[in-house]
Amino acid sequence: MQVTQEDGGRLNAFAKEPRMEIISDGASLSNSSRLLIISGAVLVMALMALSVAVS
Repeated sequence: MQVTQEDGGRLNAFAKEPRMEIISDGASLSNSSRLLIISGAVLVMALMALSVAVS
Protein backbone atom coordinates (compact mmCIF):
# COMPACT_ATOMS: atom_id res chain seq x y z
CA MET A 1 0.00 0.00 0.00
CA GLN A 2 1.11 3.47 -0.79
CA VAL A 3 0.75 5.87 2.14
CA THR A 4 0.83 9.64 1.85
CA GLN A 5 0.70 12.28 4.56
CA GLU A 6 -1.94 14.96 4.27
CA ASP A 7 -1.96 18.45 5.75
CA GLY A 8 -2.47 18.19 9.48
CA GLY A 9 -0.43 14.99 9.85
CA ARG A 10 -3.15 12.52 8.78
CA LEU A 11 -2.08 9.44 6.82
CA ASN A 12 -3.94 8.35 3.68
CA ALA A 13 -3.44 4.79 2.39
CA PHE A 14 -4.12 3.81 -1.24
CA ALA A 15 -4.69 0.17 -2.21
CA LYS A 16 -2.66 -1.36 -5.01
CA GLU A 17 -4.93 -1.69 -8.04
CA PRO A 18 -4.83 -4.72 -10.36
CA ARG A 19 -3.46 -4.37 -13.86
CA MET A 20 -5.97 -3.61 -16.61
CA GLU A 21 -6.84 -6.32 -19.09
CA ILE A 22 -7.57 -5.45 -22.72
CA ILE A 23 -10.15 -7.65 -24.43
CA SER A 24 -9.59 -8.20 -28.12
CA ASP A 25 -12.25 -7.41 -30.72
CA GLY A 26 -12.38 -11.04 -31.86
CA ALA A 27 -13.79 -12.27 -28.55
CA SER A 28 -17.31 -13.67 -28.93
CA LEU A 29 -19.80 -15.71 -26.97
CA SER A 30 -19.16 -19.42 -26.72
CA ASN A 31 -21.80 -21.96 -27.69
CA SER A 32 -22.66 -22.73 -24.08
CA SER A 33 -23.27 -19.03 -23.37
CA ARG A 34 -25.54 -18.73 -26.40
CA LEU A 35 -27.46 -21.83 -25.34
CA LEU A 36 -27.92 -20.46 -21.83
CA ILE A 37 -29.20 -17.10 -23.13
CA ILE A 38 -31.61 -18.73 -25.59
CA SER A 39 -32.95 -21.18 -23.02
CA GLY A 40 -33.45 -18.33 -20.54
CA ALA A 41 -35.39 -16.32 -23.13
CA VAL A 42 -37.57 -19.35 -23.94
CA LEU A 43 -38.23 -19.90 -20.23
CA VAL A 44 -39.27 -16.26 -19.74
CA MET A 45 -41.62 -16.41 -22.75
CA ALA A 46 -43.13 -19.69 -21.51
CA LEU A 47 -43.75 -18.21 -18.05
CA MET A 48 -45.37 -15.14 -19.61
CA ALA A 49 -47.61 -17.34 -21.75
CA LEU A 50 -48.55 -19.39 -18.69
CA SER A 51 -49.45 -16.28 -16.69
CA VAL A 52 -51.63 -15.00 -19.57
CA ALA A 53 -53.34 -18.39 -19.88
CA VAL A 54 -54.08 -18.56 -16.14
CA SER A 55 -55.49 -15.03 -15.89
